[in-house]
Amino acid sequence: MVTAIQPLLRDQLIDRRQRLEAATATAPSESELMELLEEVDAALDRMDQGTYGLCVACHDPIETDRLLADPLTRFCLGDLTPKQQHDLEDDLRLAAQIQEGLLPQNHKHIEGWQVAFHYQPAGMVSGDYCDFIDGDNNSIHFVLGDVSGKGVAASMLMAHLHAMFRTLASIKLPLGQMVEQASRVFCESTLPTQYATLVCGRVDTDGSLELCNAGHLPPLLVSNGKVNQLEATGLPLGMFGSESFQVTKLKLEPGDTLFLYTDGLSECTDVDGSEFGLERLSKLIDASQSQSPNDLINTCCDEVRKFAGKPPSDDLTLMAIRRTT
Repeated sequence: MVTAIQPLLRDQLIDRRQRLEAATATAPSESELMELLEEVDAALDRMDQGTYGLCVACHDPIETDRLLADPLTRFCLGDLTPKQQHDLEDDLRLAAQIQEGLLPQNHKHIEGWQVAFHYQPAGMVSGDYCDFIDGDNNSIHFVLGDVSGKGVAASMLMAHLHAMFRTLASIKLPLGQMVEQASRVFCESTLPTQYATLVCGRVDTDGSLELCNAGHLPPLLVSNGKVNQLEATGLPLGMFGSESFQVTKLKLEPGDTLFLYTDGLSECTDVDGSEFGLERLSKLIDASQSQSPNDLINTCCDEVRKFAGKPPSDDLTLMAIRRTT
């Protein structure tokens, strides 16, 4: 993976070097600037020598998400000094607090709808993304997705998406244009190796539903006693700068439920390595379709815990939206 992203990181480092040279020219006595310049030069030297991305202490590969977050990283997690470990823990705690503050209000009630979600990071921070955004005339936008990578780097991308969709929803763009703009900005402001799969939708008080799926797992729609999969209508966000996305329009009846999830549910494995899978999930949703959104999510979480028999190894996010009247 480091080999694949190294040209991108080299470009970043060269750009940093040029900026630092310009800064040191106007402030040559700033020792911190000179130290940073030396670190950038050392990283470029490691690239030339073929040792970039390897821990300078044990020579094992450095975690890719940490290199993406900081291309100057020289040590793997196992070889951090006590102070570095403490600083990293502080960064993770702060990132976790920020993520928690970005989460929407759970058990939200709007006219004609009930919504609920479950957000469970596998570690201190998560690359999953979910949000409810109030719109005009008691409508509501909802977004659920999964960004590439893990750790702090993924949590930063999650916060990036949160800010983008909140901003785009506030200027009242049509759903398709909103996702297209988000994809373009995401593509232009992140590395080419970074992308996000997500489902973005809008529900209104008359029961109408608009849905746009950018390369994400198929939502499950419970309607007329049946569970149907709603397949993706576009590529993941940020793959190309000029993507277009198709919007699916449906009319939900009282009692109909839309269920969204990340791969922490469908790809959860048991002790033998078997996946929970979409078929098992569809049967579970079918058997539980009379439950409220909150109860449905609790049922799914209970079943996943029983199935896995071990702590989750991936972030888990679930969302249920039900038309009530």
